[in-house]
Amino acid sequence: MSEPVHRFGSARTIGRGMRVAPALSSGIGLTLLFAFIGTGARLVIPILIQLSIDNGLQIGNIRVAYIAWLGLIGSGFVLISSASLRVATKRLGTRAEEGLFTLRIKLFDHIHRLSLADHNDEKRGALVSRVTSDIETLTMFFSWGGLSLLLDGSQMIAVASVMLAYDWRLAVVAFLVSAPLVLVLRLVQSRLVHAHNISRERNAELLGVFSEMVSGAETLRAYDATNQMINTVAKDVRNRGDSNIRAGVIGAFLFPSGEVFAVFTVMAVVGAGLLIGPAGGLSAGALVGFVFLTYRFLEPIAEFTEVIDQTQSAVASLRRVLGVLDTPIGPPQPSMPIELPKGDLSIDFVDVSFAYGSRLDEDDDTPVLNSINLHIPGGQHIALVGPSGSGKTTLARLIARLADPTVGSVMLGGVPLHRVGNDDLRRRLIVVPQEPFLFAESIAYNLRFALPDATDGQLLEVFSDLEIDDWLDALPQGIHTNVGQRGSSLSAGERQLIALVRAAVVRPDVLILDEATSSVDALTEVRISKALSKLAKGRTTVSIAHRLSTAARADRVILLERGRIVEDGSHQQLLAALGPYAKQYETWVASTQSNLEL
Repeated sequence: MSEPVHRFGSARTIGRGMRVAPALSSGIGLTLLFAFIGTGARLVIPILIQLSIDNGLQIGNIRVAYIAWLGLIGSGFVLISSASLRVATKRLGTRAEEGLFTLRIKLFDHIHRLSLADHNDEKRGALVSRVTSDIETLTMFFSWGGLSLLLDGSQMIAVASVMLAYDWRLAVVAFLVSAPLVLVLRLVQSRLVHAHNISRERNAELLGVFSEMVSGAETLRAYDATNQMINTVAKDVRNRGDSNIRAGVIGAFLFPSGEVFAVFTVMAVVGAGLLIGPAGGLSAGALVGFVFLTYRFLEPIAEFTEVIDQTQSAVASLRRVLGVLDTPIGPPQPSMPIELPKGDLSIDFVDVSFAYGSRLDEDDDTPVLNSINLHIPGGQHIALVGPSGSGKTTLARLIARLADPTVGSVMLGGVPLHRVGNDDLRRRLIVVPQEPFLFAESIAYNLRFALPDATDGQLLEVFSDLEIDDWLDALPQGIHTNVGQRGSSLSAGERQLIALVRAAVVRPDVLILDEATSSVDALTEVRISKALSKLAKGRTTVSIAHRLSTAARADRVILLERGRIVEDGSHQQLLAALGPYAKQYETWVASTQSNLEL
């Protein structure tokens, strides 16, 4: 999948994320106010310490009541600080979870709206990592790192303001000594961003490999290739580990650098304070109070440097999430869709050519489809036949608008497909793929997700309409039988039966059937054939026929070769024409009889 490169910095990336998920920034002003109140209330303590030293601890005159009164005032401010910070923390945590919920749902929805080409270009595990691993990284950041940024940032700003008001001379010394730390952090940050980007990419690659290994476990075992693939996985695990170690080593440099600058800053403040002394208007209490303020100012830096490490990891994840959201959905949806007409829907191809590249070159003589002109009246059942690579599946995909033609147009009910809204199209047209996907749930669940409001009675009625209720009754729990992972508890033919029932539940006007090529027993084949005939009746139906017996039952047969329509007519007409279809049918009949004799 081609992702746009986000060249802007961390702040703009986070800003973009907040625009995508507005809940992240909802009420941020009030949250910041509580954070400033919470950190500001804590700054009263150094002032109270100065007053205690200068006014309450004089030689020969220790004012216990005065100091106790200052202690009570300090306790009140501590309570105010704790309450305010608790409110800020709760607000930030709640908004973060709401925002990440929105981001996860948008991401999941967007992934399912991407073109099939984008899905084929990206390993499924890598896409899953966007919704799981990358979002989890953001969750960890907002639950701790984001809170630390908010509280530490507000504390540093508030303390800096008080330091300037307290004694601008000492404040300048503290700022000058600690200033180089900013340059160090920026230098390390740029390297850390790159390291975390690589780390997240390696993690996605590893999840992709894991997903493939688990899905292909049966094939690997059949070929005794498990050890070989374990070596491949080990290499990816090592690459991920190396990238994480590199990011960790760079991040580990941040904490000690903050500690070193903190020590130097306190030493400089104390030295400058001793030089200024009482002669310069700086009392002992004021110097001690300022040292406390300096610690308050530097206190967040040690944690701040750790937060930067987590921030860069979160920004890298956010960039990857935004990269998916920036990938255009395909095919693109019309801004002002045209509603399909009621009743039977005809299908028209007008000078349609298709290539899997971005365009057809003038000298390209091998497109998948080439200058297709075809009219399919509403309610007609046609069979697409031809050798592998002739363009049958591509033609069906264009009808379902799983892709758009490179040249020409496809119309449904007289409406150009690119002007039809996706919701309208999916209500009126259903595709039954060659290998139907089933969730590891009951048969009822796999049917009901196509029509959520369907009752058990309505589902059973569809089985009866397709005359396969006897097969359902033979299952241990009937409609509530669990089909296993990807339907593994059922045979290929039985999975196809469920897919046909699922299509019938929706009651579409157009049906596209990709006939299963896997061998099925004779009884299941009869059931499938009968169900297909019932399902296709009265509907515009396009069957990708791998068995020519299916073509014989269709109203019309379209023979494709090398992306062109070679013959078009009924089964009997094409047999009488003694052309390519007749030869293929004769070969198929001979092959079938030979297999029966064996």
